[in-house]
Amino acid sequence: MSEKKVIAIAGATGAQGGGTARAILADPDSGFTVRALTRNPDSPAAKELAQLGAEVVRADFHDEPSVHEAFEGAYGAFLVTNFWAHGSAAKETEEIEVLVRSAKNAGLRHVVWSTLEDTRELLPLQDERMPVLQGKYNVPHFDAKGEGNELFRQAGVPTTFLNTTFFYQGFLSMMGPKRAEDGVLTLTLPLEDGKLLAGVDVNDIGRTALAILKDSERFIGQTIGLAGDHLTGAQYAQKLGAAIGEPVRFQSVPYDVFRSLGVPAGDEIANMFQYYGDFDQEFTGARDLGLLREITPALESFDDWLAQNAANIQVD
Repeated sequence: MSEKKVIAIAGATGAQGGGTARAILADPDSGFTVRALTRNPDSPAAKELAQLGAEVVRADFHDEPSVHEAFEGAYGAFLVTNFWAHGSAAKETEEIEVLVRSAKNAGLRHVVWSTLEDTRELLPLQDERMPVLQGKYNVPHFDAKGEGNELFRQAGVPTTFLNTTFFYQGFLSMMGPKRAEDGVLTLTLPLEDGKLLAGVDVNDIGRTALAILKDSERFIGQTIGLAGDHLTGAQYAQKLGAAIGEPVRFQSVPYDVFRSLGVPAGDEIANMFQYYGDFDQEFTGARDLGLLREITPALESFDDWLAQNAANIQVD
């Protein structure tokens, strides 16, 4: 039997990295083994991955030699950065630069890079329909990742660019339905009526990454736009209500109103949803559900996800 190829997984104790690690570890015929990168190998999540069969190593994006060492001898990698850990596009860019240098230094033969569109390609900063954030971004957590794509290309790292989207898991937290003053459960989003919102189960990022790694010749150099469903706000609300067992109505909030509400990262979230809405044909159109299910047959629709997660949706 040939020796399994090592896949180094950044952020292995997070949602995306952890999902990728578990997808590989659950497939004994993948031909891969997992090297889980984490800042804290003693954390419960890291210990759980070790129990599942992963090699757990310490690596910190702010300690570049540790990342270089973690990549040594690996065949490939799943790479992701967490903008929300600090909220700074500049810091995220620094982290991406570390990953690119480390991947090139190690001679990785295939990287799956979890990324997003650079919104400025469709919406120049001179366009005044949304505020410019952090000096030079429309949606910093999109734009920094999208800008980082070129770093992988310039370095000659064999890369597949996996464009993600809104996670269904958002409905388990701040984006979930809340009871309005009149007692009706209400899904309130800065999304225009009739506009589609592409969504995905975060665990399908890992399952799709594994499928891509298994078929390197096909996918190196390609951009894959990921989603599991394309639904309007009203459709999400209807399906949430059916799963919960109580009607949920959809309430569209104008972008500028949402920006004024004082919610954490409100400008960023409003700009993101405005990008979804203003460029829905380009964004949603780049996520071909039929093609995606050829790559990942078990890709979950929103109904699939709700069947497993409805009990976890907290309502007041």
